[in-house]
Amino acid sequence: MYIHELPNWPNYTYDSAALLPKVEAVNLSRGRLFGLLDSIGLDQAQEPQLEAFAQEIIKSSAIEGENLDTQTVRNSVARRLGLSASGNPDPRHYIDGLVEMALDAAQRYDQPLTAERIFNWHAALFPTGRTLYGPITIGQWRTDERGPMVVASQKRGMEIIHYEAPAAERLPTEMKLFLNWVESENEASLVIKAGVAHLWFETLHPLDDGNGRVGRNIMDLLLARADRKLVRPYSLASQIHQQRNAYYDALETSQKGSLDYTAWLAWYLDTLNLAVDDANQTIEHAVARTRFWQRHEDTSINDRQRKAISKMLMGWEGKLTNKKYANLTRCSDATATRDLVDLVVKGILRADGSGGRSTGYELQDWAGA
Repeated sequence: MYIHELPNWPNYTYDSAALLPKVEAVNLSRGRLFGLLDSIGLDQAQEPQLEAFAQEIIKSSAIEGENLDTQTVRNSVARRLGLSASGNPDPRHYIDGLVEMALDAAQRYDQPLTAERIFNWHAALFPTGRTLYGPITIGQWRTDERGPMVVASQKRGMEIIHYEAPAAERLPTEMKLFLNWVESENEASLVIKAGVAHLWFETLHPLDDGNGRVGRNIMDLLLARADRKLVRPYSLASQIHQQRNAYYDALETSQKGSLDYTAWLAWYLDTLNLAVDDANQTIEHAVARTRFWQRHEDTSINDRQRKAISKMLMGWEGKLTNKKYANLTRCSDATATRDLVDLVVKGILRADGSGGRSTGYELQDWAGA
């Protein structure tokens, strides 16, 4: 029996005491992240936020098995955030529609979630009204004309049914209940509410296709209401993508279980915490890079040296050598030697003492070195 068949559906419960430490950990990590962003200023914060937002779009599609071109997504996000980006929009590609859908959730989080808004997101996902498997219904809830909505996979040539959604005739009433719940004050924690909303929407599976991406966009909308930031600096979809099988298992187990959502919410909160922690590490590195350049803002550094230092600050494999420097900056060995010795004299690099061209160099005063 699926949870939507239970007598008390959709009246869920969860163990607040068991989840409280996880909620507190997420909130502490989020507070630290937003504090770090404030400390480095708007200009320095834009790049990591742009990257996190782009990764949210890329990985949400990757969870469904669709690979998007990373640079095209970044360019589209940058244009819509008013940042510079190389390349021109490609009108033949629907990536701009995906970005618009994600931005609508992130930047218009204070606007109500309605059926029309969901249909607009759905249309952005499928601008031609078709998938590889044929036409799909856009702008309304699914009709089940081709049979029940199921989540299935193939194993050894056999179809395995993991889940069967409620019949289409139930959707008008079910979605009205869901949308009213989203816009009502019924959860003290919007972080918790985002997790409940995702499971609820995925259980209804109300669209012909794209339920996963739309469901994660609803989760992002509610997280944006919790964060109250125009662009989220962490990517939950990236973390879910790393644990894709566990994500589907957690959903399936919950949809075949009881209306106690504690286990699902525990998995979701742990995953969200990992996503925010990952963003914290990224921002901490950005802070370290900013402070490094501030310490050396009066030091005379040529373009070659700046390029090599920037590469090291972003994470260099092993130590910098004369050969690596020459290859990176496209200069002669003699020029590389002069540049590297100059950086040692100026206190930016330190040599490992090997001597000659085999000498390895590290950054002298960077916390990330």
